[in-house]
Amino acid sequence: MAALPHTDDLRKLFSKLIDGSHILHFHQVVDAYGHLSFRYPLDPDIFVMSRNIAPAQVSEIRDLVAYRVGDAEPLEAESPPGFAERRIHSEVYKRHPQVNAVVHSHSEAVVPYTISGVPLRAVSHMCGFLGANGLPVFDTADHMENSDVDDLLVRSENMGAHLAKHFDDGNNVTLMRGHGFTVVASSIELAVMRAVYTQKNASIQTTALMLQGVTGVTGGVKSLSKDECMASDKTTQWSLMRPWNLWVQEIECNKVYKKML
Repeated sequence: MAALPHTDDLRKLFSKLIDGSHILHFHQVVDAYGHLSFRYPLDPDIFVMSRNIAPAQVSEIRDLVAYRVGDAEPLEAESPPGFAERRIHSEVYKRHPQVNAVVHSHSEAVVPYTISGVPLRAVSHMCGFLGANGLPVFDTADHMENSDVDDLLVRSENMGAHLAKHFDDGNNVTLMRGHGFTVVASSIELAVMRAVYTQKNASIQTTALMLQGVTGVTGGVKSLSKDECMASDKTTQWSLMRPWNLWVQEIECNKVYKKML
């Protein structure tokens, strides 16, 4: 990371990236797979994410790599190997200048909503950011080019660009068929919170659907209205640092996670 000046503000972002990676693992939003990134505030054409290791193992600055938004290549030639799917992040940053943090997850609670045709909607007051209309589902099969690998991963600029278009209408989360989901936000803290609560919302909605199936209740699961989504999202963002500070304390007390800055 010698390519970026290690100012106090940048070190704080490094610390948040490490904490956020650990929090996502603590909440089982990620396991050995999945990743978090942030846009470098002094140059919007640079973003930072970890090298190709499990999120729980990210622990120090040498685990982090700075990439160019333009081509998702590292600033430093001798950088450690990166994630195959870093173009999820680069293409979102390229298309959406308001986005400053991205999370990608393979959450098993969410994947059923990528393949079943059942829309994932906000059903909890903590999840208004999901919206009332059902999340869009990105499918790699719709965008294959000859050079793309047919493994559902977003490896290429082509795939990343098509995924990034799914955020054009202002939605904060896009589902990925048979794969997982991607979250965007204006900060690391908000991206992590949205990822955690996307998974929670999926679990709540699935439980409600199962209850209906067992009891024979009909009429569908009652989700939040558009106005309720907007108001509850505003309230949740207002209280953002409450869960963040708790989650940081939880991971600091857990010996699985290490941070050496």
